[in-house]
Amino acid sequence: MTESGTPSRHRVATRTATAPLYAAGFVTAFGAHSIAAGLGAQSGNIGLTLLNLGILLALYDVAEVFLKPVFGALSDRVGPKPVIVGGLLAFAALSLIGLWAADPLMLALARLGQGAAASAFSPASSAMVARLARGGKAGAYFGKYGSWKSLGYIIGPLLGAGLILAGGFALLFGALAVLAAATAVWVLAAVPHLEPLPRQPYTVMDLARQVGERRFWVPTLVLAASTGALGAAIGFLPALATRHGMDAFAGTAAVSVLALGSVLTQPWMGRLRDQGRVTDNRGTTAGLLLIAAGVALLAAAPAAVTIFVAAAAIGVGIGAATPLGFAHLADSTPPERMGRTMGSAELGRELGDAGGPLLVGGVATLTALPFGLGALALVVAAASIPRLPPTSPPE
Repeated sequence: MTESGTPSRHRVATRTATAPLYAAGFVTAFGAHSIAAGLGAQSGNIGLTLLNLGILLALYDVAEVFLKPVFGALSDRVGPKPVIVGGLLAFAALSLIGLWAADPLMLALARLGQGAAASAFSPASSAMVARLARGGKAGAYFGKYGSWKSLGYIIGPLLGAGLILAGGFALLFGALAVLAAATAVWVLAAVPHLEPLPRQPYTVMDLARQVGERRFWVPTLVLAASTGALGAAIGFLPALATRHGMDAFAGTAAVSVLALGSVLTQPWMGRLRDQGRVTDNRGTTAGLLLIAAGVALLAAAPAAVTIFVAAAAIGVGIGAATPLGFAHLADSTPPERMGRTMGSAELGRELGDAGGPLLVGGVATLTALPFGLGALALVVAAASIPRLPPTSPPE
């Protein structure tokens, strides 16, 4: 540290700038999961068929799949801060449509609009975190960013259910609008404007070439596999608990154990990575194998105790693999195309989020649930085989 204290002031300034970005990550996770849980619980009260319920649940993710790479590239062109602020304000405005959520059409429009808005600020926030983390701090910053997202997964369904119980969907959507607007103001006030960096024009072929690079597809595969296991576990852990004589509270508690493991592990693993005490290859491999072991335990020996042990293993594995995957992307991507890369990687995560439950459900329909979980365990274990290339952080 210099006599002027400049490094210390720089660290404080960076923490001040990244805190609202972590809040933005929380908003997208909380918004997605609070409403999804509420839709399942209240579908009968608002006249939804099972097909309509499925469509409403998918709308948020469908919007993200198509738009995240687009908004990621836009953040490279204009800078990430305007995209984050604009996306959060759009999320707040479109959430107000949910004040008329008793009408399924209005609910669908609100859900689709929220997904489109989250497609803007989610990859732009990741890109901003990556640019602020230059200098060997990507692990710690993405560990905290992922931890706050996981916190949204934990309290989203519980808080969403409480708000719906107190005031219906209107109160939930109103709270989301206020939260997103407050976060937008916080980002506007506390996050510096990072100018877009000079970059060469790129074509669809350039994008295809990037997707084929090991430094992109291997960490994205890690993120997709871990997110696929997360989506499947959140969906099937309560079902397994019920099948083995436990009540609904026990199933929710198992999901909370998983999420808590992820929340606590991600910042710790990020710090170990920055300190050079764990490599990206070893950390992601260990994380994915731990996830696979937890899922395999659910398939082979589901019981009251093993369900919670497996949930903890899956959560810790996700917490190990996720920040390392993002940090590897951040350290191996030129800053001028960070938004495009993070948007494309987020697309990979969305595909994993959809693919994990579909794989388990499809195989289970043809055979039985243990075989579906076993198939997921094999896929996650296979994702640990490809080696991450060495990073050479671009200046």
